[in-house]
Amino acid sequence: MKLKEAAVAVRDGYAETLAYCGMPREHWRRIRTNNAIERLNREIRRRTRVVGTFPDGKSALMLVAARLKYVADSEWGSRRYLGVSLLKEQSCRRLAEFAQNY
Repeated sequence: MKLKEAAVAVRDGYAETLAYCGMPREHWRRIRTNNAIERLNREIRRRTRVVGTFPDGKSALMLVAARLKYVADSEWGSRRYLGVSLLKEQSCRRLAEFAQNY
């Protein structure tokens, strides 16, 4: 019974799984993985483990917010993850193809 449900889930969700293939090939690796998010989560987890216990939720939130602000202001946060120019080229090509068909 569970195998049938799993087969249905795979059959129904394969298109979503391969949605990144519609983007420029240079972006595939970055779109299909979430390494940047995982790295940020590991860094926050590491910082919160150093502190141990927090007196209240606000202090934990302040620590996380301070780390996110640091990342956003640092070189790590200013690195370009995806080249927008490739997306512009792709949308122009699609628009041109659409215009040719009509």
